Amino acid sequence: MLANLLFYVGLLVSLTIGFMYFRDLGDVSQMVLKVKRNNMIRFIRNENTYLAAGFAGLVLMLVGHFLGGGPGWLFFLGVPAVTLVIIFLFVFPWVWVHIGLRNQQNTARYYPISEAQQFINPSASVLVIENNGHARAHSDAQLMRPHLAGNDKGLGGDDIVMTYCAMANLGQAYKPEIHGKRLDLEVMAQHGNNLILRDNTTGEPIQQIYGRFDSDASRTAAMQPWPTFRMSFRGFQKAYPDGEVFLNKPSSNPLLRLFDTFTETVFSSGIAKQHQEEAPVMDNMSHSDNRLPNKTYVWGITIGDDAVCWTDDFLAENKGLINATVGGRDVVVSYDPIYESVGVWYNDSGAPITHVDFFGHADCGQLTRVETLRSGMFWHVWVEFFPGTDINRSGPPHTTSDPRQTPAQSE
Repeated sequence: MLANLLFYVGLLVSLTIGFMYFRDLGDVSQMVLKVKRNNMIRFIRNENTYLAAGFAGLVLMLVGHFLGGGPGWLFFLGVPAVTLVIIFLFVFPWVWVHIGLRNQQNTARYYPISEAQQFINPSASVLVIENNGHARAHSDAQLMRPHLAGNDKGLGGDDIVMTYCAMANLGQAYKPEIHGKRLDLEVMAQHGNNLILRDNTTGEPIQQIYGRFDSDASRTAAMQPWPTFRMSFRGFQKAYPDGEVFLNKPSSNPLLRLFDTFTETVFSSGIAKQHQEEAPVMDNMSHSDNRLPNKTYVWGITIGDDAVCWTDDFLAENKGLINATVGGRDVVVSYDPIYESVGVWYNDSGAPITHVDFFGHADCGQLTRVETLRSGMFWHVWVEFFPGTDINRSGPPHTTSDPRQTPAQSE
């Protein structure tokens, strides 16, 4: 009796939790399963507790088995085989998340342009951040697996980390702190085709596109976004000849190198399909909007509760310059053909901007970049998180524009 109780309780607990772990954080599971976000969040918050309970259940099952518990047909199939299935359900997600990605919030290495030229095509798009003359470039291909890049040297005296989601084609830099406390960030999953990070200090999930604690209804517990923009690698070389470039070079450990090659092959295949086909590779979306084709690249900003995005073809139709008002702040959207980059700038002059260059030098003086710009991300992801967004807004400056207003991320 006791043996059967131990066996069946252990089997039920370990198999159930193993399936939940694989389903919610296994990533590839979303190719065939529609995973609910609240299930993911629950497992992210309680990962260690669930794992402890799952392995305790496995031990109970094995103890019950050795005491003679369990049905004969399971013995015939082989308890070792059942054990291996359960172990796989636990080990695969853990290895995928904690070893496969190996996020580099504190350990990223940056190299001079001369060395980076061996790894990055001149016309490739790179995500750029700059502070006090210190500029860093990150290519999509190099960021695809680690998802996070930063180090203890900081950027021009500030602790800045680049976050990247290939499913959204979104790179967004943040100061990794909330309420003055530094975050220990780790990528855990994706939902809505956008990363879910976790602060390992508090255990709290953070949606990449928002940058705030998931449990914070006030939206104030958020990381400070850092101006992030796309440009071509050759444009970066022109603009910042002394800049540095993130490279995720292969590991010197042959086993890790082999594992990384496999992981990157899987990523590359899925992301190539994500850029080409209308349907999301992993369809865990809760909202759709046919105002634009799903995979249209958009440049979007949020100021207060107002969200607006622009398309590159609309920008071209307007000769590379658009004045608009977002969240009560006047902004100007511009494309610089020399550096091949779209920028969005605050305009506190009270008059339309007729010219602004890549560095923000305008006819009215020096402008400041809008820090909430998400550059070149997929429309279907942008509208998933900002369903009330306006598209291609333009118009004269708002006469009551108040430069003292501060931008806030909205939903």
